[in-house]
Amino acid sequence: MSANFIKLDSVEKLENLIRDSHTNPVVLFKHSTTCPISSSVYQEISQFNGDVNLVVVQSARDISSAIAEKTGVRHESPQAIILKNGAAVYHASHFDVTADEVTKTLADETD
Repeated sequence: MSANFIKLDSVEKLENLIRDSHTNPVVLFKHSTTCPISSSVYQEISQFNGDVNLVVVQSARDISSAIAEKTGVRHESPQAIILKNGAAVYHASHFDVTADEVTKTLADETD
């Protein structure tokens, strides 16, 4: 099992994901390529079995800012956010991000 990382590289794609979250929950992961904590959490979220929309904060600050603006979830990195019906139903940062918690939250949201 491993995550299917999908690079999120435009605000337009983010808006599509927010729209898609009305049908299926969407996982977002903000990652910093220069932070050792983020590298460790990236390895953890890699254990999640599903799609993870990856925002590399160094190259996508506009997207990261748009996520914070559209969800009301303050920016942190690393950070995982699950969207459902256009809203954040889960968010965690740093070592609170676990593949098991993302999996559990998605299972709860699809019941």
